[in-house]
Amino acid sequence: MKSNNTVGHMAALLTIIIWGTTFISTKILLVDFQPVEILFFRFLVGLLALFLVCPHRLKGTTGRQELTFAAAGLCGICLYYLLENIALTCTMASNVGVIISVAPFFTALLSHLVLKGERPEANFFAGFAAAMAGIILISFNGSMLELNPIGDLLALLAALIWACYSVLTKKISSYGYHTILTTRRVFCYGILFMIPTLFLFDFRPGLTRFANPVHLLNLIFLGLGASALCFVTWNFAVKALGAVRTSVYIYMVPVITVVTSVIILHEKITVLAIVGTVLTLAGLLLSESRLFLRKEEKENGLEK
Repeated sequence: MKSNNTVGHMAALLTIIIWGTTFISTKILLVDFQPVEILFFRFLVGLLALFLVCPHRLKGTTGRQELTFAAAGLCGICLYYLLENIALTCTMASNVGVIISVAPFFTALLSHLVLKGERPEANFFAGFAAAMAGIILISFNGSMLELNPIGDLLALLAALIWACYSVLTKKISSYGYHTILTTRRVFCYGILFMIPTLFLFDFRPGLTRFANPVHLLNLIFLGLGASALCFVTWNFAVKALGAVRTSVYIYMVPVITVVTSVIILHEKITVLAIVGTVLTLAGLLLSESRLFLRKEEKENGLEK
């Protein structure tokens, strides 16, 4: 079980490293694609990839289980990304980055209420406070805080929706099906829920844009890496570590973004960003300490 715990941490870390770099590909594609088009195409590519990797059918599911898959698809694939993208059009990206990082806090509360997990201990809240302070320093980095009620509220709702997805994923992991098969089923429902929204956001099905190799390669990265691979590894991490312990890795997304910006975009790193990175990593480590959610660990077989 200890090795499974280690693999779970590695899977969560790999997922966050990839998710933290997706902003580059998304930024490139936004020149010629609408946000909803990027979402639809990336998850469609991801779904096709999962079918190729594991063509077996998911059999023997009950009606209640299918409702859980559908709810996970609605929350984690459709609503979360749509709310986040709409929020980005209504408020500053720094606001969204900070507010989305509240997701682990919501996940802890929902896990306690829905999964009957033990109430998070003091170290979780201390880690949350340290990580949020670091993320604020990274996100604003000397700029003025500007509140935009509609956009900020949508970002907060997106964080809550992701927490719901994390709890649903933990519930799905208890069914005992293969992670790739359950992720694929969630993708199917997510794409189905996304289709009606395409008519509201100026979706263009034209494929001529993919003749540009830059567009094609970035979409493949988002589809195969950030969608197919990352949702499987994230769901595996949730199965191995629990919804709350996995969710705290979200704190690292701004850190990965800073590092990527320095390495790939050659942006200069500031003292505030360095301090924020240290605080964020300290908060992550504190939240992941062994005192955290002992009952959840026992349920996952992580403690002797």
